[in-house]
Amino acid sequence: MEFRVKGIKAICLLLLLICFAGKAISAVQGQGRVNMQGAIIDTACAIATESREQIIAMGITPVADIVRDGRGKEVPFSIELINCVLERADNNLPDWRQFQVTFDGHNDGGMFSVNGDVSGLAIRITDSTGNIARPGMPLPALDILPGNYRLNFSMSLVSNKQVLKAGSYFSSVRFKMDYY
Repeated sequence: MEFRVKGIKAICLLLLLICFAGKAISAVQGQGRVNMQGAIIDTACAIATESREQIIAMGITPVADIVRDGRGKEVPFSIELINCVLERADNNLPDWRQFQVTFDGHNDGGMFSVNGDVSGLAIRITDSTGNIARPGMPLPALDILPGNYRLNFSMSLVSNKQVLKAGSYFSSVRFKMDYY
């Protein structure tokens, strides 16, 4: 009889432990983490989220196009500026008037270099008025307009006067906005 009572107590204790363990496990499943980062800056415009990091598919370019035309087809891309204002937060400073866009990357004869299996190619970036972006050099200044607007650009593969070799390629080009 004493053995039976000990067995019943052990089973009850085991069931009680299982019940509490289930609640402890389910409580852990409701936790998570959120990491945040950001910056508070004093600029005339914000850059739309979808414009900050872009992947531009250049497609397939036949070697014959580069040989014949010296370049491949132009692929458009844009940078969207939002919430542009002319007034500065600090009233002691002059209002915003203009901005400049600077593209930066590895320089290949005044164009942007490419990496990969290809050779004889670089990337040329042009703004909507025909100005060619040079690595690290700002494009001509533009007036700031209140509200939202889109800056249109195009990029194309161009010959860099080296031996042309077909293959896959990639490149990384950064841009920055300077406001005045």
